[in-house]
Amino acid sequence: MKAVQTKELIKKYGRRTALNGVSFSIEENTITGLAGRNGAGKTTLLKILTGLLKESDGKVEVYGNRPFNNLQVSANSIYIDDQMNFPTSLTLKEILEEGRRFYHNWDHTLAMNLFDYFGFHPKGRHNELSKGKESTFNMIIGLASRSALTIFDEPTTGMDAAVRKDFYRALLKDYLAYPRTILLSTHHLEEVEDILEDILLMDKGNLLMHTSMEDMKSYAVAVSGRKEWMPEWMEDKHLLYKEESGPYEQTVILQNNFTSEEKEELKRKGVQLSPVSASDAFVYMTGEANGKGGVDDVFSGRIDSGSD
Repeated sequence: MKAVQTKELIKKYGRRTALNGVSFSIEENTITGLAGRNGAGKTTLLKILTGLLKESDGKVEVYGNRPFNNLQVSANSIYIDDQMNFPTSLTLKEILEEGRRFYHNWDHTLAMNLFDYFGFHPKGRHNELSKGKESTFNMIIGLASRSALTIFDEPTTGMDAAVRKDFYRALLKDYLAYPRTILLSTHHLEEVEDILEDILLMDKGNLLMHTSMEDMKSYAVAVSGRKEWMPEWMEDKHLLYKEESGPYEQTVILQNNFTSEEKEELKRKGVQLSPVSASDAFVYMTGEANGKGGVDDVFSGRIDSGSD
């Protein structure tokens, strides 16, 4: 069964289009990453999936139901972000007690074990926590709820590296013990690529790619060598980024779809091929390599500011 399915999904805020015909499907009981730069439409998409926002056009289903104003979807999903608010009259421990009453799959033992592990005080208040501790507490809510659809939208905001590592380990261990559909939006793709099964890559409201994490890891390749050694047929390849290293050397980032014959030709010419990590490929794919160029161009004077 498809846990999530969208077709030509559109969301507009006045004249601004946040989502532009996004179509994809997610199998149940998988961990899927959602990557994209700020303003790519990630949060809008996730809020539509949990029924917090209404789509402008297109189709969206969560376990066969349209999410907006749907009690079935609300009861079986949870959306965790850094804007969560809880009643200031409740202590942290009381908030967890309320979670046990609200979520039918709630694991209170897990909640309290994580609560103690991360050093929370039972009488503490959510609005008095630091940003990192607030994100950590929200993460506990998300994991302990064990909702059929669990969405984490940039869940590690403010966490230090050690706590982020603990969060990802706890998420994976609990997912393996109690599988459910998890969507994880993050800017730290390099930290989560080993726990993700699939990845949705978004840019400016468009879905650029929906692929397995394994394919994403080998999606791009760096080609480096002297300019005159670069064969003409490379001009037809999918260029992601180009960098000049002086007047003679050149490095280009291309989609890794070379044939074995092409790879042999490059080696004979003295051109070096090297892998590109999934996180670097994500940066190149959502950058401005074919537009304004990289930040180096700012200092070389190659970018036109557009002002008189």
